[in-house]
Amino acid sequence: MWRWKTDLLLAAAYVSDAQYNRNVPFETSPQAIRLYYFYNHWTMQAATYFFICVDLSLALFEEPALFPLPFLATSIAEVLCLTAFFGRLVHFAKVTPQMVFWKDTKNICIMVTIVLTLVDLILYGSLEAVNIRSVRWSRALRPVFLINFPESRQIRRAFRSIRNTLPDILYVFLLFTFSMLVFSLMALKLFGDRGLKTAEGSPYFENILEVVFELYVLVTTANSPDIIDFSLNEIRKLAYLKRRKMIEAFNILKVKVGPEFVVGEARWRRLVHSVAPDMSLGHLELLLRISDEGQTGHVDKMNFLRLADLLNIQVVTINIKRHPLEAWVPRLYQSSASLLVQKVVRHRIFVWAFDVIILINAIFIALDEKNPFISYAEWLFLSLYVIEILLKLYTYEPRAYFGRKQFWNWFDTLIIIAALVATVANATIQSARKYNSQQILDIVLILRILRLLRVIISVQRFRVIVTTLINIGPTMLTFGGLVFVVYYAFAIVGMEVFHGKVQFFDPNFTTPHALVCGNPALQGSAFSRARYCKNNFNDLASSFVVLMELTVVNHVLLLADGFALVTHQAAKLYFILFHIVVVILIVNIFIAFILEAFFVAYSLEKSEVETAIEKKIQELGVGIQEEEVQEGKPTDDVDAKDRGDNKRKALEGLYCRIASKKYRTVDTLLQRMFESEIAPEEEGPSLDEILNFSPSDIYPKNPNFENSA
Repeated sequence: MWRWKTDLLLAAAYVSDAQYNRNVPFETSPQAIRLYYFYNHWTMQAATYFFICVDLSLALFEEPALFPLPFLATSIAEVLCLTAFFGRLVHFAKVTPQMVFWKDTKNICIMVTIVLTLVDLILYGSLEAVNIRSVRWSRALRPVFLINFPESRQIRRAFRSIRNTLPDILYVFLLFTFSMLVFSLMALKLFGDRGLKTAEGSPYFENILEVVFELYVLVTTANSPDIIDFSLNEIRKLAYLKRRKMIEAFNILKVKVGPEFVVGEARWRRLVHSVAPDMSLGHLELLLRISDEGQTGHVDKMNFLRLADLLNIQVVTINIKRHPLEAWVPRLYQSSASLLVQKVVRHRIFVWAFDVIILINAIFIALDEKNPFISYAEWLFLSLYVIEILLKLYTYEPRAYFGRKQFWNWFDTLIIIAALVATVANATIQSARKYNSQQILDIVLILRILRLLRVIISVQRFRVIVTTLINIGPTMLTFGGLVFVVYYAFAIVGMEVFHGKVQFFDPNFTTPHALVCGNPALQGSAFSRARYCKNNFNDLASSFVVLMELTVVNHVLLLADGFALVTHQAAKLYFILFHIVVVILIVNIFIAFILEAFFVAYSLEKSEVETAIEKKIQELGVGIQEEEVQEGKPTDDVDAKDRGDNKRKALEGLYCRIASKKYRTVDTLLQRMFESEIAPEEEGPSLDEILNFSPSDIYPKNPNFENSA
């Protein structure tokens, strides 16, 4: 019995890893498995993120600080964070094999960063005690914790993709650098002694650094590196690792029935309950019906391998409610006239008619509102919109119509109500003939324009595009984290180098000191004349603002010249490096990846697993569509012939649909492309072969016209 419980825990751990795409080798002893469950618990992950956020936010309170705190307070907070990171690392070491732990560069990076941070704290504190100012260089290493803990595997994958892309563009970049140096030398020799001056009177082409920077600024575009191949390679690895995890779980639980190995129904139930303990009985029975289609009492290997995908798809149960009017005045609500009204409202022509009204309303909005006819027409449109909402509330059950997932219904109703209130208020004020409220009039105009967004509700393609944008949200957040890490490191370096060099004064200050941003070196410069004094590195927030301006290539030359004047011409290398890393590499890669992700998410249809679930829901007679959720009626009556079945009783009164689009993230969509190429009976390559996949393996090594077709 004890052995069976251990095997169940181990199999559940493998299935959970496959479900969440975790690739963490762990010991299979009972104690290590329990520690692994605790390691992956959401409270532990939340605590890790909390201490990472605290550690990163310390830059707001350290000199140069936005909210200054004593060094002792910030150092104690940092030591507490380092202790938490070390404890998390020790916990990880307890669940993974020793050889794996010490070979993992992530663990080495975390340990080295902890040691370097402690050394820096001790040195900085000792020098502060004797009033010697030093540099807190270890602060730039804080993003290492964000990148290297297992919880941040998405950001880590993005970094790996960029790192793998670099060799392909290295020679192009070296050629570009060589060309820049050659042309810079030519410019310096040809124009250096000709007395050329800028509009401010400063000489052109004084030294090689200045010439290189001037020519570099002319570079305004860059080709996107081909990161997609490396991203596909990462996802291909995940697909095969996921298959291996599921095969290992199957091998633990399998028993031989006839000529094939299967997992018994009782074991399957216990496994699902271990992986998803909060799953309802009806939901579990639905998944069992899908996995055991022939009702044989066991699950074969092919159906078992897709259990992780089944668990990733959220199926919600819906409590069907009758319309209140049907309960209060049943004869009136079920009369022939009432049923005709309901039929008209449910018909597609009703939606099309109001789409046409919206488009006509758009034409009237563009016309002159001072015309009395236009003003009266606006009241007509508002009345039609109010009637539309009332008719829908009469037809559809109100609680279902305003359900938690019915965003567009809420949006539509709130816009109409707000426009009605604002229009009435504006008309009341105007009728008093005391004054016209421009503020209320502006609100009315904005709300009228926002009503045009209702077209998105009706046009299916528009809704697909919006849904696709939501699906690629996690991908955008991943690159957002990547940009934050780079911003943070550059901001820390910028604060150490440029802190206090540029000061911001109130615009009303006209003293000579204020006019040069507190630094005489900026006298007569374009930086001071443009009053760019607020663009400084005197705290973390100001540093992020400057870096954002550099990212959008806003006055890069002016900013770089200003900071070079107050320090040294070599300071321009800081701005060149930031432009290369963020603008040329990360931003272009981000744009390329988002476009690719959008096309993938937009083009792929429902997965085989989603289709299987929806098909089984309808077969069992417990299916309901999106529009019927609003209507409050199921699509089919419960099949009477199955009412005697015990399993059927678990599904009686249960109406459900696929509600979550979480399964249709971009990574999952791409992963499905590779999983569809893996035969159900295929064991797949070994673990070492999977980890050594290269991007070139995705494509044929000797392409010809036949396989290209």
